Amino acid sequence: MNNTEKKKSRDLASFREVGLLLFIILISVVIEVRNPSYLTLENFMDLLTNTAILGILAVGMMMVILTGGIDLSIGAVVALSGMTSAMAVSQMPGLNPVVCILIGCAVGLVAGIINGFFVAKCKILPIIATLGMMNVFRGLTFIISGGKWISAYQMPDSFKAIGTTNILGVNILIIMAVVIFVIFYYFINYTRTGRYIYAVGSNPVSAEITGINKTKVLWLTYALMGIISGFAGVLWVSKFASAQGDTASGYEMNVIAACVLGGVSVTGGTGKVSGLVLGTLLLGILNNALPLINVSTFWQNFIQGVVILFAVVMNAMVKRRADQANLRRRKI
Repeated sequence: MNNTEKKKSRDLASFREVGLLLFIILISVVIEVRNPSYLTLENFMDLLTNTAILGILAVGMMMVILTGGIDLSIGAVVALSGMTSAMAVSQMPGLNPVVCILIGCAVGLVAGIINGFFVAKCKILPIIATLGMMNVFRGLTFIISGGKWISAYQMPDSFKAIGTTNILGVNILIIMAVVIFVIFYYFINYTRTGRYIYAVGSNPVSAEITGINKTKVLWLTYALMGIISGFAGVLWVSKFASAQGDTASGYEMNVIAACVLGGVSVTGGTGKVSGLVLGTLLLGILNNALPLINVSTFWQNFIQGVVILFAVVMNAMVKRRADQANLRRRKI
């Protein structure tokens, strides 16, 4: 892709992000008219806190989708890592919170490496490999826990503080999400590995011809997704003070939806961190605001589905327009 094509692609992405931002503003104004308590600092902080884990997981999912893959096992990995760390701290209440986080990340890393092995080395379709491993990880969670829950009274305050501490009035989950977004922004835009991830998703054949090791890139991507899922699992269990076998069941759909809303193309190779932030925020707004204006659960699902479908159509239109523009330039 030459400089002109890159500029055109950036312009289209920026146009889409501006439209998404305007839509967020519009929907916020409409909701505020219906419920004046929506645009308050307290509700805004609650919205960000409840969306933070979604945003953290969306970062990892974006990397996977950029390579042209998908990971349907993240909800199960969240449950497995969260249960493992909760069981450890329930047996050793004096365990340092940092060690608890490392335990969760280690479990997630192993899960990610296994997913990466099937996708990168065995060449199994990502949707098939991760769907199968989703059931394996979910089953492991029930096996190691014996089907039992670990409740708040079994967790020391130091562990529960991991996801509930406030720093200068800001929940630590929000701070963690912002830090991860910043790190990922730098990684995906300013490192060689980040450029390789885009290249593998844009044109796998060309990437291998230019010397990019596709297998290593895919394996690394799924391993990073696993670490992020493991980290999110500890945060989840700490925040809700409960570890269950069905923790985060189906949550992978919310994460994928946040990526799609943010303009990440499910065909790979296209997506920006700024768009991901807006997509995550929009999904968080829908989850937060619709109950405030007394929209029933059934209509909430319907509205979210319509918004996501609209985002998919917009992504397809933007990509088609970019492809057509590139094709015209080549003919010239």
